[in-house]
Amino acid sequence: LSSSSEYAYITVYSLNKYLAKTLEVVESMIKEPLFPEKELHTILDTNIQQYLVNTSKVDFLAHRSLLKSLYGEQHPCGKIVVEEDYHAITPEVLREFYERYYHSGNCSIFLSGKVTEDIISRVTDTFGTSFGQHQQPALKLSFPFTAVPEKRIFLEREDAMQSAVKMGYTTITRNHPDYLKLRVLMTLFGGYFGSRLMSNIREEKGYTYGISAGIMFYPDSGLMAISTETDNEYVEPLIQEVYHEIDRLHQEPVSMEELTIVRNYMLGEMCRSYESPFSLSDAWIFIATSGLDDDYFSRSLLAVNEVTPAEIQDLAQRYLCKETLKEVIAGKKLS
Repeated sequence: LSSSSEYAYITVYSLNKYLAKTLEVVESMIKEPLFPEKELHTILDTNIQQYLVNTSKVDFLAHRSLLKSLYGEQHPCGKIVVEEDYHAITPEVLREFYERYYHSGNCSIFLSGKVTEDIISRVTDTFGTSFGQHQQPALKLSFPFTAVPEKRIFLEREDAMQSAVKMGYTTITRNHPDYLKLRVLMTLFGGYFGSRLMSNIREEKGYTYGISAGIMFYPDSGLMAISTETDNEYVEPLIQEVYHEIDRLHQEPVSMEELTIVRNYMLGEMCRSYESPFSLSDAWIFIATSGLDDDYFSRSLLAVNEVTPAEIQDLAQRYLCKETLKEVIAGKKLS
């Protein structure tokens, strides 16, 4: 069982000869769920303990603060969970939520592996008819988001061994025509071990063990984020080096040699990601849940192969913007 900001997933692995009995169990879970109070309290206690551990980590605090500063407290992404929220969860709350969202109108099924006519028939017999309290897909709500005016947000943690630095702003989604080539820029900038940020800030300067940049996706928006942890004394020079690397991408076209290395890395990752039946299933689930077209992967391949140094520079000038980058620092007080 797993979940994302908008979807819940049930993944079942089964030998074909045991699928019939496995489906009986899965059907019972989905159609006749129980929310026993004792087990719920155990799960809540575990979650609360994990939450308390997380709130002592500067990386966790900085990430939450970045979301809050970019989306605002009225947006679901900007609402900060507190311990009291866990205590408000009861069997009745879970049951009402389950009945509203867990039904055939919201459900899609993906099969991969050695899929036979018998397996398709068994799955269809089990889940092919309407089930659950509601039959219509849930309405997708849209929430406005407003960033705070401050450029820098500082969270003091006197006991912190290191400071966490998060920089970011909201940006385009996967559906935007620039996105697939922007992926190449973000990989080159901070998306793999040989990236510009890693080569400069880790390898040359030694400010951190690792730094990354990429685009995360939330409902109706993308979030361009740069993330690292460093000693307190290196916070300011590290941030300046991030800006320096952005300036370089604005001012200088990347070499074909560097672009070829990034291209080969991305093509290798694509091959590894889609080489098994199970990963192919994940790929099509990704297409369905992201609202993308069936040609997304072929367009991804073309974008990686065809993007030019001039296009990389143009994308950097349009999408890597120093002025709108929020700077969130969680750690010891800056001297």
